[in-house]
Amino acid sequence: MLNDPSRKYAPFPPVDLPDRQWPGRRLSAPPIWMSTDLRDGNQALFEPMDRRRKMTLFRLLCDIGFKEIEVGFPSASQTDYDFVRELVEGGHVPDDVTLEVLTPAREPLIVRTLESLQGARRAIVHLYNATARPFRDIVFGLSREGVTDLAVQAVRLIRDWTDDRPETQWTLQYSPEAFSATELDFSLAICDAVSAAWGATPGRRMILNLPATVEMATPNVFADQIEWMHRHLERRESLILSVHPHNDRGSAVAAAELALMAGAERVEGCLFGNGERTGNVDLVTLALNLYSQGVAPGLDFSDIGRIARAVEACTGLPIHPRHPYVGDLVFTAFSGSHQDAIKKGLARQAHERLWNVPYLPVDPADLGRSYDALIRLNSQSGKGGIAYLLENRYGLVLPRRLLIEFSREVQRHMDRLGTEISAPALWTLFHEAYLGERGAVRYAAHDLFETANGQGIRLGVERDGQMHWAVGEGNGPIDAAVGALRTLGIEIRLLSFEERALRADRRGSAAQASAFVEVEREDATLACFGAGLDPNIVTASLKALLSAVNRVGGERAAPAHAQAAGA
Repeated sequence: MLNDPSRKYAPFPPVDLPDRQWPGRRLSAPPIWMSTDLRDGNQALFEPMDRRRKMTLFRLLCDIGFKEIEVGFPSASQTDYDFVRELVEGGHVPDDVTLEVLTPAREPLIVRTLESLQGARRAIVHLYNATARPFRDIVFGLSREGVTDLAVQAVRLIRDWTDDRPETQWTLQYSPEAFSATELDFSLAICDAVSAAWGATPGRRMILNLPATVEMATPNVFADQIEWMHRHLERRESLILSVHPHNDRGSAVAAAELALMAGAERVEGCLFGNGERTGNVDLVTLALNLYSQGVAPGLDFSDIGRIARAVEACTGLPIHPRHPYVGDLVFTAFSGSHQDAIKKGLARQAHERLWNVPYLPVDPADLGRSYDALIRLNSQSGKGGIAYLLENRYGLVLPRRLLIEFSREVQRHMDRLGTEISAPALWTLFHEAYLGERGAVRYAAHDLFETANGQGIRLGVERDGQMHWAVGEGNGPIDAAVGALRTLGIEIRLLSFEERALRADRRGSAAQASAFVEVEREDATLACFGAGLDPNIVTASLKALLSAVNRVGGERAAPAHAQAAGA
C-alpha cells in the first residue's frame, strides 16, 4: 500500500445540495422490492445456476412475497432465454408477479430479449447503457450526445415493438449504468431524454433505475445524488425512481436506506447480498432493518433458516455465521455479560408490550429461530449463561450462591477442555457434581413422625456400603435430619435451604421437586451446596442435604464422565 494514497486516488466530489432534505426524514413504509438474484446474483456465481435451481429459487422468491423478479439476461445466455420461455409457457408466474429481463442498448440483443417475453401477462424490459466518462472515453469512444442517442434509439425500438403486442402489459426500465460515477448534469439529461422517448405519463409510468454500479463514496453522497435527481427530473410524477446499490465500500444497506429517504421508491438487490465483486445490497438485511423499526416490509422472512438453506443450495455460496439476522451465530451469546443481560431481558419481556431485550434487535422467534441456541457456553461465558441453559432446557432454577459455586466448576471444566460446552454436557456436569450418588453417604429411606417439640425422622442411609438408621428431632424434616446425622458422627451446620417445583422442561418430563441445601463444617472451614430432585419434596430435600454432606466432606475431582460429555 502507498504511504500517500492521495497521489493515486482522488476523493469523490461532494454534491452541491446545501438545502438537502433527506437527513430529516424517516422510513415509514417499505419500498417496491425487486429481486435480481436470478440475473445479477446468478452472473456472479462460480457456477451459474441451471434451470432446475433457477426454478427453485424463483418459487422461493415468490413465496417470500417479491412481486418483481429479474429472471435473466436472455440475449446473453441460451439458458436464461430458455428459462424465461419456460416460466411464460409453463404458467409458472403467479398472477401478481411481474417478470423483468435485462438488455443492453443494441438492436439484435433487444429483439432477442423482447422475443423471450412474448405471451407474458406483465413484463419489465430493463434497458441499460454505460454513461460514466471512463466508459464514454475508454470503452466506447462516444461523446455525451452519442451515448444519449444510443439510449434514445433503443427506447424507440422497444416502444414500437411493445406497442404492437398489447396483450402484454409492458413497462420500460432504464438504468444509466455507472450512475454513481456519472456527472449529475449528464445523468439528468440522458434520463430526461429517455423518459421523453418512451412517452412516460402518470398513466404509463416507467422505472428510472439509478445504480451505484461501483460504490464510489459514503452513503450520504449517494443520497445527495438521488435527492438531486429526484428534485430536477422532468416528468417526475411519471417515473418510479429506483436504486440498485452495490457494496464495494461495504455500505450498500446504508446507501439504500438513505436513498429511500432521499426520494427513491424502489430497491433492487439480492437475498443476502449476492452479486459481483462485494455484492448487491442485501435485501434481507434491508427488509429486517425496517421490521426492527416497526415497519412491515411486505416480505415474509418468518422461516429465515429455511430460506437461507434453500439459497445456499441454489447458489453454492455459504452464508457467513455472523451475517445480520440470518447467520447461525447472530442470536447466540457466548460472553458472560451479554448472557446475563439477555437472560434478564427475556425474563422481563414477558410483561412488556414492545420488544426490549438487550443485544437482540428483533425477537428471534419472529424469524423462526428458536431460543435453544441463544446462549452457548465457552471459556468467556459466565453465570448468566449457565443459569439460562439449566432453566430453559431443564427447568432448573438455581439459588444465586449455588450458581456462583457451580460456575467455578464449569469454568474449571472448560479451561481443561478448551472447547465449548453443550447444554447436555452442562447438565451432566451438574448431575455428577450435585445429583449423583457417588458420595460416601447415600439416601435410602425415611419415616417422619410427630414429636412433642416438632418433627422427628427415622433416616436410612447407605454409608461405606452398609445400611444405617438414625433418628433425630428438629423443627422440620431437614433440621431433624441434621440431628440424625450427628448420631452417625456427621457434624454439619445448616446455612440455607430452598425448595421449589421444577419448571416444565422441553422434554416434557414428569413434574419433580427441586431442593437446594447449603451446609458448612462444624469448624466453619468449608461450606458447600447440595441439590436433590424427586417427585416428593421431602425426599428431594433429604437428597440435597446428603449431597451437601458429601461435598462438604472435601473437594472432588471432576468426574471422567462429565469430561467426556463436554468433549
